[in-house]
Amino acid sequence: MSRIVFTNGCFDILHRGHIELLRYCASLGQVIVGLNSDASVKRLKGETRPINKVEDRKFLLESTKFVSQVHIFEEDTPLKLIEKLKPDLIVKGGDYVTDSVIGKEMCEVIIFPLITGYSTSNLARQISFGEQQD
Repeated sequence: MSRIVFTNGCFDILHRGHIELLRYCASLGQVIVGLNSDASVKRLKGETRPINKVEDRKFLLESTKFVSQVHIFEEDTPLKLIEKLKPDLIVKGGDYVTDSVIGKEMCEVIIFPLITGYSTSNLARQISFGEQQD
């Protein structure tokens, strides 16, 4: 039986950093993504976000070959979803440290290194101001 690998986030503008994370997750098992709702993204990222609606973000994630399931959650953290799904692993991007990962008490946590220059914030700045990515 394949391990259940959980990751979560806003995935507002799907970019290479996200795909690299999802590909890594898929190398470890069946990938389940917890996706912040529009209201949750707005609370976490500010009034100008999300750029893409949750239905579109969910569609894009489900369209990749790396993702098995996407679950939308309304809360600011995926704790209730993690408790329900009981994953074997949680994978988070390199902007996290293990001690700050929600659900760390329930399963193994792996921190995936950031892919330099790829972030939704960088992309949004580039689109708004024509700035090049780092």
